[in-house]
Amino acid sequence: MNAVVIGVILVLILSLLRVNVVFSLICGALAGGLVGGLGMDGTLAAFTDGVGGGAEVALSYAMLGGFAVAIASTGLPEAMVRGIISISGKKDTAYSKKRSRALILILILIMACLSQNAIPVHIAFIPLLIPPLLSILNDLQIDRRLTATILTFGLVTPYMALPVGYGEIFQGLVASNITSNGLEVTSNQVTKAMILPALGMVVGLLIALITYRKPRVYENKELPVPEGVREENSRLDLKTLIFSILSILAALSVQIWTDSMIFGALAGIVVLYATGTVKWKEADNILTNGMRLMAFIGFVMIAASGFANVIGETGDVEGLVESAASAINGSQALGAFLMLVVGLLVTMGIGSSFSTVPVIATIFVPLAVELGFSPLAIIALVGTAGALGDAGSPASDSTLGPTSGLNADGQHNHIWDSVVPTFLHYNLPVIALGWIAAMIL
Repeated sequence: MNAVVIGVILVLILSLLRVNVVFSLICGALAGGLVGGLGMDGTLAAFTDGVGGGAEVALSYAMLGGFAVAIASTGLPEAMVRGIISISGKKDTAYSKKRSRALILILILIMACLSQNAIPVHIAFIPLLIPPLLSILNDLQIDRRLTATILTFGLVTPYMALPVGYGEIFQGLVASNITSNGLEVTSNQVTKAMILPALGMVVGLLIALITYRKPRVYENKELPVPEGVREENSRLDLKTLIFSILSILAALSVQIWTDSMIFGALAGIVVLYATGTVKWKEADNILTNGMRLMAFIGFVMIAASGFANVIGETGDVEGLVESAASAINGSQALGAFLMLVVGLLVTMGIGSSFSTVPVIATIFVPLAVELGFSPLAIIALVGTAGALGDAGSPASDSTLGPTSGLNADGQHNHIWDSVVPTFLHYNLPVIALGWIAAMIL
């Protein structure tokens, strides 16, 4: 039995049974390591070594959580919500409700897309913007599964299709890994090759708009206000507004300059404290509650890093590809399909498309060259196989991020309301369009 298949399937089964994702990843790592021949000691050692790789990501999200709560304490999110309400207008007629639903969902989609390129804050905007919007979403009876699919679309599609922000990093990673494995390609070629696979995400979003078009009733619950966040800040004065925007610009600038979300969030927090926008005596409570807000995502990322290291140590990723290669028997059509399925399995377990690309490129590139695929087709295979599973993985920040905002009142299940909907709506059309791209490019 292959350790990758066993580990990933166990993680998915346990997650679908509503077992905590962190616990599921640990169990999957244990099963994968034992099946892969590492033994108990080897599995524990590999998992322990791997969790350190997720520490930076976990700290990044903790700092972003602190920054998000600090911004929330200024009243800026409430002001943004009031602006959205004023744009959407009154909801006293069926037409007005439909218009309001459309406008709010479009604004969420735009914000999610911008978070990956023009304003590369990634998922940090979600706990800042979505919880204050929940009461409006409830009034409009918008299915949160639709909101989750829209958020995931905005978190994934831009890096697949656009060579800016996180897209520049992802496409550069694809190009460099393919080149290092014997086939010289450029980032410009990656952009061209990923157009069709990215259209698969568009197809999935359009289907989701139909699937979740019916109203869904949620209970209006008062959200808990973290200690240190001022409830009376329902109105934003000009000074607070200016300093809040400056803190966001500072966080963005430092993040781009240092390529570190940790120092970007730190810069934003420092601006808020230095200008007196957030009182110094409230600093500890706000940061602590902010870190608690994103702690679950951080723990999942740490566990996913340990899981990935165990699977890597078994060497069964190569075995999985070799098994697929032996079944191909020279068929390009079958080869492309099996490579995409392998990429889906690996990314579903690791939870990161960026981490998957180096793992699969080493084996996919020589195999695809042997099968006679063109350079653009090979790029489409590696890029699509890497991106597959990012939408729909229990350990992906593209699903954890939406859950962190939509479950602020405890009415949105991570697996059944974020993971399953995004998996079904995005991975299936992306596999189809990725396969077509590999066959025609």
